[in-house]
Order: sequence, then C-alpha cells, then structure tokens
Amino acid sequence: MIKIIDAIFAIDKNAEVTFQNDDVDTLKWDSTPIAKDVIIAKQAEMQAEYDSKQYQRDRKAEYDKLNQFELIGEDSINGTTNHRDAIIAIKDKYPKE
Repeated sequence: MIKIIDAIFAIDKNAEVTFQNDDVDTLKWDSTPIAKDVIIAKQAEMQAEYDSKQYQRDRKAEYDKLNQFELIGEDSINGTTNHRDAIIAIKDKYPKE
C-alpha cells in the first residue's frame, strides 16, 4: 500500500508536514501545502503503478529460489535446457498483464 507520505514526497521532496494514521484529513503543513485531491490522485497513481508490477515481484521471489549458476553450469556441461525451462515456467506462471 502506497502511503500518503510517499505521495506527498513524490510531489514535493522538500515538503514539511505532519499527520496521523496516514489520514490526509489530519495534514498540518510547515511548508507550502499541497491540495488533498492532488495528494489522493498521486497516491492512486502510484498504487496503480505498484499493483501493475506485481508479476515482477512474484517472478523475483521464484527466481531467487533457483540456483541459477548451478543450472547454467549443468546445462553447459550436459547440453540440457533446465535453466531456460525453469525461467520460462516462472514467466508462464506470472505473465505480464
């Protein structure tokens, strides 16, 4: 979940603000305020981008489980395609959408 503070700093990296419980209605600005609707829109945009890349996070978790150097080495020695097959299986399991 993208937090309000992430959206605020994406809009203005120098913003100075306090708030409670990630609630946009409790914002207290020590710098130039940003309109709530702008913050909410930016948060939604950032969340949509994050959500659209879930397949990448899922793939990475699977790739990290592979001993890729060993697979590549064995394929090289044995003339097999185990590494390639494992990568394709992960990409098929978590396709780009």
